[in-house]
Amino acid sequence: MTDFAELGISSILIRSLTTMSIRRPTPVQAACIPPLLSGQDCIGNAKTGSGKTIAFALPMLQKLSLDPYGIFGLILTPTRELAFQISEQFAVLGSSLNVRTSVVVGGMDMMTQALELNNRPHVVVATPGRLVDHMNSGTGEWTLSRVKFLVLDEADRLLSSTFASDLRTIFTALPSERQTGLFTATLTPSIEALAAAPPRPGKQIPVIYRDLSTVETVDTLKQHYILVPSHVREVYLYHLLCYPPESILHLRRDPPVAGKPKSKRKAPNGAADEADGPPKQPPPTIIFVRHPRTAAYLTTLLQHLDIRATALHSHLSQPARLASLQLFRASVVPVLVCTDVASRGLDMEDVGMVINWDMPSGKIKKRGKDIETPSGAADANPEDEDVGGAEEYVHRVGRTARMGRGGVAVSFVTERAEDERMVQKIEQRIRTTLTELTLPEGKVLEQLNHVSTAKRTASMALQESDFGKRQELHRIKRGKHRVSP
Repeated sequence: MTDFAELGISSILIRSLTTMSIRRPTPVQAACIPPLLSGQDCIGNAKTGSGKTIAFALPMLQKLSLDPYGIFGLILTPTRELAFQISEQFAVLGSSLNVRTSVVVGGMDMMTQALELNNRPHVVVATPGRLVDHMNSGTGEWTLSRVKFLVLDEADRLLSSTFASDLRTIFTALPSERQTGLFTATLTPSIEALAAAPPRPGKQIPVIYRDLSTVETVDTLKQHYILVPSHVREVYLYHLLCYPPESILHLRRDPPVAGKPKSKRKAPNGAADEADGPPKQPPPTIIFVRHPRTAAYLTTLLQHLDIRATALHSHLSQPARLASLQLFRASVVPVLVCTDVASRGLDMEDVGMVINWDMPSGKIKKRGKDIETPSGAADANPEDEDVGGAEEYVHRVGRTARMGRGGVAVSFVTERAEDERMVQKIEQRIRTTLTELTLPEGKVLEQLNHVSTAKRTASMALQESDFGKRQELHRIKRGKHRVSP
């Protein structure tokens, strides 16, 4: 089996990999590291959790060590949280090289970021919108004209129309002789077109690594759906968190409790032992919802039900978003309730379960047009082609069963016909049939009054927090100003 030394990686970087318990390259790393080290452009396509970040980080750091200067490398990502995660990995891998990184994303202080850029860090990890803001407001103390290495991570999202204007501005400022890497879990027509385009003068055709697997989700992921009326979803969610599938019980991370041992009773499905009193906390679980308000509501609901939970959505400040991620990663709270801002690229160790409270939204291709519409939109019909919702499902469930580990994905399917159609779209996309997960209805509904009381309390708390007013201010802000990602 190939090791990193055979790929040409230096011993100093291999030692950094060892501290991360990484000893053998994954297929995407084995395929992309050699051409990147040789100076070629590269397009890497692989499932989530396959190690794409290391595939471009190692060549960039090795080349940087030979000729260190700032700004040497630029990495663009579609989301803020992914930018911070990439920066953390560079900090670990490049610690022995004294690599300086800077994260340039929206929601953080621009003055602090400007000072970091003026100090010319070796590697800049940025979202396009905020980087362009700095380019337009800068004093010329830093420049992208000497960037040697450009990477687009989650390239399928970055090459969409959302980022087109900002990318044009950034590419204009970059040198033509730079080396470029595109990494994505999804090969879109725009990426295929780039791969097929004639190379720039003096450049070779990019090396392309394609994941040839016919299934977009990993074999270690167990994928289910639950048929549940929408008005009792909360009580079914509560039961699922209290009595998770047996295959992930070992991932529970309850803090030790001092004092008298609790009496235990067997779960109705044989999956878990439960104590009288407060529920036992679930394994690390991510719950995906469609809207920030839903995320805030479910988080408050679960907290009232004594399930430790935290929220991650676009209406939180960036420090609050990072704090939620840290609480979840540190196992302080076992449940992260989030919108799709967390569906891309984030690597959180040992996530046992992903729950789709809302089926993912998508872009519906209709009569030759692409229109943004939720999966439950009234104008959707069975003949429309989903080109986003099923793809987003793949990214969501990719937060679990990473790097060979096991995991469970559960999607709540309500009486809405759109939910059933989305299941069909997902099964077509992943070439796998979702299996029905049945919960003991009688046992579930025993907690109906308890959960109903918590629902009323959570709704009142949300009203008292002026969340709706803050939502309206957020919409006005987005309407008046372009919000940097």
